[in-house]
Amino acid sequence: MKDYLKRFLDIIFSFILLILLMPVYLLVYVFVRIKLGAPAIFKQKRPGKNAKIFTMYKFRTMTDEKDEKGHLLPDEKRLTKFGQFLRKTSLDELPELYNILKGDMSFVGPRPLLVKYLKRYNKEQMRRHEVPPGLTGWAQVNGRNAISWEEKFRLDVWYVDNRSLWLDIKIIFMTVIQIFKREGINQEGQATMGEFLGEKRE
Repeated sequence: MKDYLKRFLDIIFSFILLILLMPVYLLVYVFVRIKLGAPAIFKQKRPGKNAKIFTMYKFRTMTDEKDEKGHLLPDEKRLTKFGQFLRKTSLDELPELYNILKGDMSFVGPRPLLVKYLKRYNKEQMRRHEVPPGLTGWAQVNGRNAISWEEKFRLDVWYVDNRSLWLDIKIIFMTVIQIFKREGINQEGQATMGEFLGEKRE
């Protein structure tokens, strides 16, 4: 029953926020097009609940700069100051409200990571996919990208086992505070976090 209630609240609040934040959405869209070019929306396949693949939408934060061989430069070199601002304020996440409305995501849950990580999880880490991925989550308000992959996955699984409406409300309030404090946005020397290589190579 609590999962149905959560989905109902996701639909209601994502719809309301999509309408209320439309002016902000359009303003960010225009600035992304001017400063970073087209497309303004970044699309990427991510695994959702039960590892079902969906397309996640975010505002673009990096350029398409390449080296002399035609390969994209490392993320930290393509991330502009404007892109950093979008990430620090979480404005780059606004298009994910559409993912929430569609049912791909929830407001709260483990963050959706790369598809290639699926084959690198152990059995316990894979449990993070027992619930829909979230716009924010327990790991995000307890270190975000400044903690290790092992700790991030431990927090994700803890959320799966202890999730409740009141915990979700707590996480949302903690997220708002974290956005203003702008902590844990990236690991040192990385645009966000280093690649998860699995237990044997981590």
